[in-house]
Amino acid sequence: MKHLIEEMTHPEFQERAAQDPVILIPLGSQETQGPSNPMGDFMLARLLARRVAEETGALVAPVLPFGFADCFQTVPGSVQLAPDTFRAVLRDMLLSFLNHGLRRLLVFNGHTGNTALIDLVLRDLRNERGVIIPWLNIWPLVPQSVRQAAHGADAPRAFGHGSDPIGSVYEHLLPSLTRRELARPEPLRRSLMGLPTAGLTGLRLDEITLNAPVRIADHCDLVVGGDPSLANAEAGRMFADYIVSATARVVRHLQSLPADCEG
Repeated sequence: MKHLIEEMTHPEFQERAAQDPVILIPLGSQETQGPSNPMGDFMLARLLARRVAEETGALVAPVLPFGFADCFQTVPGSVQLAPDTFRAVLRDMLLSFLNHGLRRLLVFNGHTGNTALIDLVLRDLRNERGVIIPWLNIWPLVPQSVRQAAHGADAPRAFGHGSDPIGSVYEHLLPSLTRRELARPEPLRRSLMGLPTAGLTGLRLDEITLNAPVRIADHCDLVVGGDPSLANAEAGRMFADYIVSATARVVRHLQSLPADCEG
């Protein structure tokens, strides 16, 4: 059975659409993930969404491979959408289903930088159409218990942008594309406005976190945090299994709702 809408013929999609399916809308980004991981993290969003669909009978829309990623604009090969562009594209994608009466939609977001813009789009659609579209930010879904089980005492050092959980999920799902031999942690001692950077969203003034429009070059070279050399396929399997299982629970709930239920 096909689950990716892009692989279906039109009659095949019409037949499935008549069953009022849950449709996952996967989002990702084209951005640096350190020296050892592919830049196209949207590939993982598509693969994980497909696994959810295979487990639940849901459908998967074509992935949106670009997101709002202003902080990575200094890195060649990164592709960023302007905020208004991202909102317009996501809105149009959702309306393409809503306009045909398909309301059981679930946004499956694989790029945390999209968060605020997704919320705005979905609030606008609720106000305009009376439809509630839920969404998941898939990487923060992985709880501390699973992180600890995957890395043990190394868990505090394993996670960050350019490291885990994406690094290990790449090793699990797309190992032929990684360069783990290049993985190394980076010292984070850079400053902006005379203050040390605190990730990609702020600065530190003693105990105060000062929000600021930090770019990756202000903070580090390629690895924002964590030790990417700790990534491994078994940890990636645990992270992927958890994301798929959690999302499948959400899909089954949406499947259980009556057709006339709001959203």
